[in-house]
Amino acid sequence: MSYMGLDIGTTGCKAGLFDAEGRLLTLAYREYPLLTPQPGWAEIDSSRVCRACREVVAEAAGSCPSDPVRGLGISCQGEAFTPVAADGRFLAHGMVSSDARAQALVEPWSRQFGQQRLYEITGHTPHPLFTVFKLLWLRQNQPETWADAAKFYCYEDLFQANLGLDPAISWPLAGRTMMFNVRTHQWEDDILSAVELDASRLARPIASGDVVGTIHSTVAGELGLPDGVLVVGGGHDQTCGALGAGVVKPGVAMYATGTVECICPAFEKPVFDDQLRRGNLCTYDHAMAGMYATLAYSLTGGNLLRWFRDQWGQAEVEQANRTGADPYDLLIGAMSPEPSGLTVLPYFTPSGTPYFDSNVPGAILGLRLSSTRGEVLRALLEGVAMEMRLNVDILHRAGLEIDEFRAIGGGAKNPTLTQLKADVLGRPVTTLAVTEAGCLGVAMLACAAHTGGNPRELVDTWVETTSVVEPDGRRADVYNQQFQTYKRLYPAMQEFYQ
Repeated sequence: MSYMGLDIGTTGCKAGLFDAEGRLLTLAYREYPLLTPQPGWAEIDSSRVCRACREVVAEAAGSCPSDPVRGLGISCQGEAFTPVAADGRFLAHGMVSSDARAQALVEPWSRQFGQQRLYEITGHTPHPLFTVFKLLWLRQNQPETWADAAKFYCYEDLFQANLGLDPAISWPLAGRTMMFNVRTHQWEDDILSAVELDASRLARPIASGDVVGTIHSTVAGELGLPDGVLVVGGGHDQTCGALGAGVVKPGVAMYATGTVECICPAFEKPVFDDQLRRGNLCTYDHAMAGMYATLAYSLTGGNLLRWFRDQWGQAEVEQANRTGADPYDLLIGAMSPEPSGLTVLPYFTPSGTPYFDSNVPGAILGLRLSSTRGEVLRALLEGVAMEMRLNVDILHRAGLEIDEFRAIGGGAKNPTLTQLKADVLGRPVTTLAVTEAGCLGVAMLACAAHTGGNPRELVDTWVETTSVVEPDGRRADVYNQQFQTYKRLYPAMQEFYQ
């Protein structure tokens, strides 16, 4: 028997199938385009997303007919939602996290409601990425769609509905809407009243790992699944990735290296702290029910590596096309092996935590005629790692210590990049046998629900570490000194661009 984890992302979805011991049997992937019909808008076609999800589920299930699927969990992007009519029609595309059209509504609405009050209820600080502000925009600017929508579903519950189930939203994903009380685990009536939204138009909240329902035989037949497949609550992709990385105790954090670079530590109880609030570091439910998590992230993240490839990596792209190598591995392999001596503020997109700044741009400081392409590339990667260290420093001051990072995502497969992160952070980085940790995390939840087991115990057998990358003392000392300079850079740039 096997268990499936479906991960619904912003530009693609993947389904991973795991056997009863947690070994990855197969992985299916489909892409779909990010739509930008106007400046500041970012959407995906929810019909196309659901088709892609069905395709990867069917492909993964069909690849291993001797290991019939017994359970399915869903990990998905946060914040994005789709308005759905009473007859099931999708009334608009899904507005994804990076959609900023609600920017002008954030400050006046949150001030009127009370920013401190909002934080104490939801564990989050206001930002246009959150669902609540996108819903406000929809109500004000597309009143017909608002009125015609019987439901507003995030992508976890949207695909459950597509499977014919009575949809439920997991606590971690509900937390990303900024309408959910992370203490009571219910939709917050005061916030819904302020948005003029009835809770009946939202999916019912459940803990990650709770059973949503069983896929009907007709739908199962369409997808090549056996009868009786359980669907369980999954969660926000970052917390699911943390579970799949084995982050189920304080002191350990997931480090996801991808388009967005993200750190997700776990803790035993909700932490509401002024240090965290000022740094826009949230508190919300972990995919391990009963635990909590926070997120530190750089929205620029791996976009910098892609930008460098597109601007100055044509030779590596051509070589990769000829040889089948990965162009990113070629670029990283050719970069400077030592600290660059440059300082980069990695705000080539809006900043993410801790500043939530959409105005101050990125910068590369210290360039000379002697500076090389390899030094510039290393400096860009150092800048992202410095930004993550800045967040880790805030967590430290709030009493949330991180002693070990667990690396997931595409960048986790490159040892040079992993070593750089360990050196900048000054902490060990553990690599994992399965880097598709989001799929693994929700597959564990499905297995536990089917067998009556405990997902915490499954972590011990399903999550396999492969190596521990220790920081190099000499380079770490250099970065310790550079970090003091880095902390002064954003305030100086902010003053300059005011």
